[in-house]
Order: sequence, then C-alpha cells, then structure tokens
Amino acid sequence: MMPGAALFDVDGTLLDTSYWHTVAWTEALAQFGYTPAMARIHASIGMAGDQLLDHLLGDGRDRGENEAISSAHQALFARYWPNLRAFDGATDLLRELKRRGWTIVLASSASARDLRVMRRALEADDVIDAATCADDVDAGKPAPDLVSAALAKAGVGPDQALFVGDTPWDVQAAGRAGVTCIAVLSGGVGERALRAAGALEVHAGVTELLAHLDGSALADPARYTVGPGERRVQVTE
Repeated sequence: MMPGAALFDVDGTLLDTSYWHTVAWTEALAQFGYTPAMARIHASIGMAGDQLLDHLLGDGRDRGENEAISSAHQALFARYWPNLRAFDGATDLLRELKRRGWTIVLASSASARDLRVMRRALEADDVIDAATCADDVDAGKPAPDLVSAALAKAGVGPDQALFVGDTPWDVQAAGRAGVTCIAVLSGGVGERALRAAGALEVHAGVTELLAHLDGSALADPARYTVGPGERRVQVTE
C-alpha cells in the first residue's frame, strides 16, 4: 500500500481564524445592506465565498454583487493578518504525521493570497508537501473539488487519505470525494453537527488529536483504512 495522505483544512483547524472571518464577512455584507445574524455567518464559515453568500442570502438577490462582497471580505480580513496564529500543537501534529510517513496536503477554502499568509503563521512549510485553495477549483466546499484536487496532488486515491477539518462543510466535501473525515471542535462548531455530517472522529482540537494520535485513524498510514460499512469512532475532550 502507498503511504497515506493527511489532508488538512486550515481556517479553524490549524489556525485560529474562524471568528476573524465571521467579523470580516459581517462587515463586508453590511456594506451592501445585508445584516444576517453573526451566528448564522459563523455557521457558514468554511464554505466557499459564492456558496456562503447563497447560503446566507438566498436566491432572491443580485448575484452580480458576489465578487464585490467577496473582495470586501478579503480586504477586511487582511486587517487581521497580524493577529493570525496557529493553534497550539498544530505544527507539532503536522511534523509528527510527516515523521510517521504521511504525505501532508493543505486543502483550504481560502484564497491563494490568504493561504500564503496563513502558511507563514503555521511555520510548517518544510513538512507540507502540497496545498490547494479556492483559486484552484471552480467550486469550493462543500463541493468535493478541493479535496479531489488535494488527492491528485498527493498522488493517492480516496481510500488512501484522511481529511481533518472543523466544519460540516469540510466533512461533507471530504465525504463527497470519498475521503473519511476527522473533525476538531476548535472552529466553534459543536460535536453533534460534525457527527451528523459524518465525521469519523471528533477531537477538541489539534493538541488533543496529537495527544491521542495512537488511538486515531491517523495512527499509521499503513493500517488506517476504513472499509465499506465500517465506522470507527474515537472521541477526546
């Protein structure tokens, strides 16, 4: 069997950015007269921009505004670049998985520009083998395109990969690409929603995932495969 690929979402999974995105989207939408509750906006974080706007604003609107709203979000989010930080344990987890033989690929809904900034905050480029972002595909999460692109860059099939994310949109995108997803709670989404989306495991965050790695499907790329009908569950608090 080929070495496995560990595919990672970035926002809310490896970096503590979900609430900065919530504020940036809130302010961007307000510029165009839209005022959805911040709780609804936060629950949409992790979706690609167009999907997020459709999810929040519905069909009865001018989609010609999408690009301008997304550009406003990009500009507003850039104000928070100096505040971006990796979660404790994020870099250590990537390094440990690399040591164990995993191919490490980032599969982020962020723009290429934002991903470059986030990778600097993560400080793990020496163990990251490849990355995909929203600019690489026509449809972002929860569509499977980003995950499929990450698989192609890793050179493995869906049964040789695991995805780690923090939102139902991550879990759904991975599932639609045929990849099992491990979820973390660090983006602010509750365990029930992540399990309902189909997450195999739920961990409090990357620090806890690293601490319980030997009990996780990520323990060993040569023996993690989940066959049809199997559902192994590992929960850590």
